[in-house]
Amino acid sequence: MMNFDTMDPSMGDYPPLDGGMEPSMDPHLNPGLLQDLDAEGLPVPGSEHLMEGMFSELHSAVSEGGIPVTAAHFDLQEEMLWTGNHRGHVTSFFGPTMVRHSSFQANAADDIRQIHSLETGVLFLSKCNLKCHTRGGLVMFDYPMDEGADMHSLLMTDNNTVLMGGLQNYAVEFDLNAMQETQKFNVEVPGVAIMRQTGRFFFCGHTSGKITLRDLRSFKTEHEFDAFSGSLSDFDVHGNLLAACGFSSRGMNGLACDRFLMVFDLRMMRAVTPLQVHVDPLFLRFIPTYTSRLAIISQTGQCQFCEPTGLANMADIFHVNAGGQVLMSFDVSSSKQALAFGDSGGIVHLWSDAPEVSFNDYSRESEFALPCIVDSLPQLDWNHDLLPLSLIPTPLTSTEQLLSDWSSAMATPSPRRAPPVDPEILRTMKTVGFIGYAANPRTRPRNQVPYKLKDVELDYDNYNQVPESPIGRDEEPHLYMVPKKYRKVTIKYSKLGLEDFDFKHYNRTLFAGLEPHIPNAYCNCMIQVLYFLEPIRCLVQNHLCQKEFCLACELGFLFHMLDLSRGDPCQASNFLRAFRTIPEASALGLILADSDEQTGKARLGRLIQSWNRFILTQLHQETQEQEGPQAYRGASSSSLGSSGESAIGKLFGCEVENSSLCRCGKETVRTSLSLLFTVHYPEHNSTDKAMKEYDFAEILKRSICLEQSTQAWCENCEKYQPTVQTRNIRCLPDVLVINCEVNSAKEAEFWKVQYAFNKAKQKEKEKQAMEPPKPKEPPPPMPTEWCLDGEDPSSMAGFTFDTKAEDLRHVWIPQSLKMQISKTQGLEVSSWPEGEELSSAEEEEGASVYDLVVTVPHILDARTGGNLVAHIKVGETYHVRKEGVTHQQWYLFNDFLIEPIDKLEAAQFDVSWKVPGLLYYAKRNHHPKYDLRIKNPSMPACC
Repeated sequence: MMNFDTMDPSMGDYPPLDGGMEPSMDPHLNPGLLQDLDAEGLPVPGSEHLMEGMFSELHSAVSEGGIPVTAAHFDLQEEMLWTGNHRGHVTSFFGPTMVRHSSFQANAADDIRQIHSLETGVLFLSKCNLKCHTRGGLVMFDYPMDEGADMHSLLMTDNNTVLMGGLQNYAVEFDLNAMQETQKFNVEVPGVAIMRQTGRFFFCGHTSGKITLRDLRSFKTEHEFDAFSGSLSDFDVHGNLLAACGFSSRGMNGLACDRFLMVFDLRMMRAVTPLQVHVDPLFLRFIPTYTSRLAIISQTGQCQFCEPTGLANMADIFHVNAGGQVLMSFDVSSSKQALAFGDSGGIVHLWSDAPEVSFNDYSRESEFALPCIVDSLPQLDWNHDLLPLSLIPTPLTSTEQLLSDWSSAMATPSPRRAPPVDPEILRTMKTVGFIGYAANPRTRPRNQVPYKLKDVELDYDNYNQVPESPIGRDEEPHLYMVPKKYRKVTIKYSKLGLEDFDFKHYNRTLFAGLEPHIPNAYCNCMIQVLYFLEPIRCLVQNHLCQKEFCLACELGFLFHMLDLSRGDPCQASNFLRAFRTIPEASALGLILADSDEQTGKARLGRLIQSWNRFILTQLHQETQEQEGPQAYRGASSSSLGSSGESAIGKLFGCEVENSSLCRCGKETVRTSLSLLFTVHYPEHNSTDKAMKEYDFAEILKRSICLEQSTQAWCENCEKYQPTVQTRNIRCLPDVLVINCEVNSAKEAEFWKVQYAFNKAKQKEKEKQAMEPPKPKEPPPPMPTEWCLDGEDPSSMAGFTFDTKAEDLRHVWIPQSLKMQISKTQGLEVSSWPEGEELSSAEEEEGASVYDLVVTVPHILDARTGGNLVAHIKVGETYHVRKEGVTHQQWYLFNDFLIEPIDKLEAAQFDVSWKVPGLLYYAKRNHHPKYDLRIKNPSMPACC
């Protein structure tokens, strides 16, 4: 902290800094200085001989002529020196030659008071502002202080936190990552002008002349040193010594610079013998090289080096050639090899004790602005016979045909068969579940493939991401208000942990939620789905084996905890720990890193559909029926690959017949067991601007009985041929699982348009019901197609996509479906009125009614990164056990938030924020097929 009242009186005649005076017109500048500047603004010193170990001037440069240099700082990462002046301008110099690196305005009104370098940028502190720039001058952030702040000091407490103090009664703690103030500490003695840190404690120098030792965490004063009676100028700490310089009160004569340095021993917390020096000290720093030397600087440019516990010698005084100006700033490099002085004339002086100086012990390379390079083409000798014509650039146009574009008559396409798998890999491969693992035989170099594969551009669900540029945004993302109950819930910890957190505020039922603050807890909604499927709950609670990591066992223990809970949330930590050890889960990319979950980078919609496929397959393998008494206990790991049928296969399984027909007439038929089906959307012709209306039952039938054409290898033709692949089912499952596969804007647009058709149809029906019939005038035609020519369906007048109460009835997904497999027409799917039963004739024909029981949407929220929730239709048995009532009700499960909802809300999807992920349809009255008794209940000690 500089006391400007004791400076050179000639400084009072200095012109105002906001004036427009040219530096050359300033009478206080050294006239000879400006005459000896070269084109780069650098002085041309004479040849000087530096003696090893003795500090002397190495170089000097003009920061900004006539403007005082108020702050100097050696960069801690690169070989650079930063300076800031009285008008808020910043300049950096590279290396000992002080080549100008960058120069920019950091503050428009106030002076730069302290500079500190970071890994990614540089901090600049002014009176009421903290600003961070890149080393090239780009602004990273700009943080204004509270009104009335007068900041003077800056201290880095860790990699991401800084402390700021000044001439006010508080100090501010600032988080550089969040770019916000985290704490504000009250200061008993106002005026924290200087801050230094050593070890666990840090020191604050006050304008009253006192130095306080404080705890870095609590800011509590541990000890206080009364250094000077007037004011404090500077102090430094090294090892067990604290040295300070300042001003003493001389009664009526005001303040006078004290030539005695106060030295304190931090081991005994008391002062030792003061050190008398021969200059008026304004700055001081420890320069611990071989000894703990002190550098004492006066404002007139005198520099004295001495030991803190010895005697000062007149022979150790050196002079900084400031040209009659006073020194305003001073800093020492981290290597202790260089000193920097800034004076009131805008000159920066670099001193060193060696000709080859390094500012840091280990500096990284600095980036420089690229020079303006004018492309120059080489001279070409046309008389040279071997001159390559490719040196002459020629533009390519789309109208001209290239020489390499051969016509089909001159070229024959030759399909290339996929290379066979290395026999060594097949020989050593071990199959775990449905994935094979083998060691790399290293028969070819790393990252080498037989031929270049075609780059396939993955079409992610980028429609839910906010673009960096507003170009292409059809609607403002913040206009979509996600209802509060659908938003991502978090647990707010206090000093008592979870004791005073009110979970009842989020869950007023007796069903148990799941805590979200566990790695890979994105699957909480699917755990609730499996729990409320009664056959699965009884199956896993009956299962108990000797495997170390068995998902069925852990799921059974977790379900037992959910049974015992009376509304309190449970943790799925044991289940998720076992889940992370499954090799197939890692191979499928189902295990998320903590950074992906926190930053919201995970594609949750795609991820939960993959997790659904994995968990059904895994439970199917782990719970396959076995012979003997080991059906419920003691199942060994070797039996997991048995071909027995499991309850999962009975509940979800559907025997599928896949047929491949080549154009040569050869047909290949194979059967398999499918546990779920994926929705396949109709192809939309880009030339056709109209998108048609479809019924959900029609789309579902197309997806189950899929027929598509693709290129496949034909053994008969021995080449790739167009092949028609057809899929048919031989039986109906008890629970139909559907992956909606809405992973891109194309599928999302399809759902939008179908909801628009449905809403228009509902409004037309209401209008016709309210108006009297007019036989002479035909009713208006129903919409049969939707025009997408340059217009977004969600922006059309009369069509909005929201979750208002009056719009809940506009759903595209039916509550009930009728499915039947006939011998003549194959699979038949149609919508069915909810609550209506089948006739006896329809039941004899094999028809079944499926009711919607589960929907799992992906909630899009740019503020939190999104989350997954589940709508579950809870059956009567669960209500009887928990609440003692017999009824069915739809609930929303959002981690530990559970709330009853309307049945239409579960089937309503506004794809702008609520994207469908999974659908579960259960066959009506399918429970009697399964044994719902728990034969091997978990004991309380197991939980």
